[in-house]
Amino acid sequence: MNRTLRTLQSNGWVATSSHGLLRVFSRWGLLESLIHISNEVTSIEKFPSVQVKNISTMISRIRLLSSLFEEIQETSGTLPPSSVLCLTELFSVIRRVKFLIESCKEGSSLWNLVQTEFVSNQFYAVVKEMGRALDILPLSLLNLTMDTREQVELLHKQAKRVELFLDRREIQRRDELLQLMSNKAHKNVKNKGSSDYGKVKEILGTIGLRSPLDYEEEISKLEAEAEKQAGTGGLIVVSNIKNLISLVSLSKTVIFSEEKNQKIKEDQKLPTAHLTSRYDQPSSSQSLILNIPDEYRCPISLDLIRDPVIVASGHTYDRSSIAQWINSGHHTCPKSGQRLIHMALIPNYVLKSLIHQWCQENNIPMVESALSSSDLGRSSSKRKLCANAVDHISATKAAADAVKMTAEFLVGKLATGSPDIQRQAAYEIRLLAKTGTDNRRIIAEAGPIPFLVTLMNSHDPRIQENAVTALLNLSIYDNNKTLIMSAGAIDNIIDVLQSGKTMEARENAAAAIFSLSIVDDYKIFIGARPRAIPGLVRLLGEGTTAGKRDAAIALFNLAVYNVNKVSVVLAGAVPLLIDLLLDDKAGITDDALGVLALLLGCSEGLEELRKSRILVPLLIDLLRFGSSKGKENSITLLVGLCKDGGEDVARKLLMNPRSIPSLQSLAADGSLKARRKADALLRILNRCCSQSRNPVG
Repeated sequence: MNRTLRTLQSNGWVATSSHGLLRVFSRWGLLESLIHISNEVTSIEKFPSVQVKNISTMISRIRLLSSLFEEIQETSGTLPPSSVLCLTELFSVIRRVKFLIESCKEGSSLWNLVQTEFVSNQFYAVVKEMGRALDILPLSLLNLTMDTREQVELLHKQAKRVELFLDRREIQRRDELLQLMSNKAHKNVKNKGSSDYGKVKEILGTIGLRSPLDYEEEISKLEAEAEKQAGTGGLIVVSNIKNLISLVSLSKTVIFSEEKNQKIKEDQKLPTAHLTSRYDQPSSSQSLILNIPDEYRCPISLDLIRDPVIVASGHTYDRSSIAQWINSGHHTCPKSGQRLIHMALIPNYVLKSLIHQWCQENNIPMVESALSSSDLGRSSSKRKLCANAVDHISATKAAADAVKMTAEFLVGKLATGSPDIQRQAAYEIRLLAKTGTDNRRIIAEAGPIPFLVTLMNSHDPRIQENAVTALLNLSIYDNNKTLIMSAGAIDNIIDVLQSGKTMEARENAAAAIFSLSIVDDYKIFIGARPRAIPGLVRLLGEGTTAGKRDAAIALFNLAVYNVNKVSVVLAGAVPLLIDLLLDDKAGITDDALGVLALLLGCSEGLEELRKSRILVPLLIDLLRFGSSKGKENSITLLVGLCKDGGEDVARKLLMNPRSIPSLQSLAADGSLKARRKADALLRILNRCCSQSRNPVG
C-alpha cells in the first residue's frame, strides 16, 4: 500500500500535508479513468475460446464495480483518503484484468490451452488483489444506495473466499492434445492414418480453429509467442511452441486435403473448361497436387502459378488464366469482386523467383505453360509428399519474405517514381495493408510511412486518397501508430480531413484519427490541434453514413479527456449530434448518444444540451425503442440534465405522458446501470413535484 501511495503522489492524485493527511488533487480524473476502463472491459462481447468462465465472471465483477464508481461520481463531498487509495488499487486491478483478457483474445488459443493452469492462476491472483483493495474501502463513509452497498459487500466477501477455478474440459483437451503429441502422431501420417487427426481436429475446433484461415492465423500467433518467449521463456518453452506450430501446420494440410479435393471436383464456376478433366485423376495424383502451397496457386485455375502478375486490385494470378478472364469480357477481380480501374498486368518478380526456387527444391520442371497434376505425380515421390507437408510453414515464411520484398519495391516507387507510378504504388500498399497483422508490420518496416505522409499533400485526388487510406490501414497495427505519429503525420491527416479532394479521403482521415487516438497520449495530442475537432464536427454534417460514424467515434475517443470536451462543444457538435438522433438513415444513434453523454461532463456541454427543445422528447422515445446501450446513454443524459439546476427539464419530463411509464419500465427491466439511473431520475422527479403532493414512481 505504501507503493500505491507513492504512485498516487508522483502522479498528482494526492499529496501529503505537514500533518500527514491526504489531500485529494484529482478526484474526478480518477473516477473518470475508473469508469472509462471499466466500460472498456464490460463492453467486451466476443469472448476467446479459452478461459470463458474466468473471463465472464471477471467481467461481471467489473460491471458491479462500474456501478459503484458511477454512484460515487454522482455524489458530492470529499472522498476519504482510504477510499482514494482503494480506488487507485482497483484501477490497477482492472487494468490488469483488461490486459489479461486482451491477451487471451489476441494471443494463441492453443498456447493458452496448454498453459491453462498458469492463465487461471493469473485470474485467481487478480481477484485476490481486488479483495485486498476492497479491504480498505470505507463503505460507511460513502453516500451510497443500500443496493450498491450490499452488492459491494457481497463482492468483497466473494473475492476474499474465492478459489482457483480450472475448467475440467480445458484440462482434458490439453491432456489429450499433449498425449497425441507425445505419441508423435503428426510425424507418421501414413502409419497412423486419419483417426489421430480427427481427434486433433476435434480439439482444435473447440478453441475456434475450424477453417484453413483459422489455422494460418493460429500459426502466426504461435510464431509471435515463440518470438516473445525467446528472450524470457528459455529454449524448452520455445521448442514446445515450435512443436505446436508443426502440429497445427501439418494438421491443416491433412485435415483439409479431403475438403480441398471435393471442392476441386465440384467447382463449376472456373473460367477454363478444361479444369474438370485436368483434376479428374487417380486419387494418388489428386493428393499430390495438394502439396502445392496455397500461396503458389492461381486463384482461378487452382494450379501452380507459372507467370505471376498483379492486377489493379492487388491480387496475383497466373498470366494465362487472368488474361483469359479479362478477354472474356470481365472487368472485375475474380477473387475480391472489385472493379479493376485498369487492365494492366504487372509482373510479380518476387513471387516468380520464390516459385522457381520451390520447383527446383521439389524437382518440378518449369518447361510447360501449365503444370498439371500428372506432372506433379511423375516428379514427386510419396516420401517427399510427407516431408514437404511438414515443411509447409516454410512456405508461409516465404510468403512473408515476398511481402517484404514487394513492400521494399513499392517504397522505391513511392520515393522516386512519377506521379502515375506513385499513385499505383500507394494504391498497392493500401491494398497490401488492408488485411493481416503481419503484412502491416512488414510493410511498415520497409519504410513507406514518411513518403505516404508527404503524398497526402499531393494535388492528385487519387494519390492523396490512397496515401491517407494506406496510413489508416497501417495504423491498425498498434506498433505502427507510434511510427505514424513520429513521422509528423497528424497535421497532414487533419489537412485531408478539413479539405481533402474526395469525400472518401476525408472520411478515411477521420477513421485514421480514431485509430490513432486509441492510444491515450495521442487523445490529448490530437485534441490540442486546433483544426482536428472542428474537422470531425464538420464531417458529422457533410459526410456519408460511414463518414459520419467515423467522425462520431473519433469524437467519442477524444472527448474521453476533459480537455477535449469543451473543444467539441465549441465546434458546434451538440446540434449536429442531436440531429443525427432524428436521422434513421444515418444509423449512428448509439454513437451520437455516447458522445452527448460524455459532453455532460463539462458545464459548456450541459448548457448546450439544455438549450435543445427536441432532445428530451427524443430521449424519452429512445428509452422505449432504443438499443440496450442507447437506453443507458439516454437515461444518463436525462439524469444529468435534471440534476443541479435542471428543474425546467424535470418539469418537461413530468408534462410528457410517456416519460413516467418509460422510466418505470426501464427501472424494472433494464440493465443494471439503466435500472439504477432510472431509480435516481424517478427520485429527482418525486422531489420536483413534492410541493404539489403528487408523487410519481
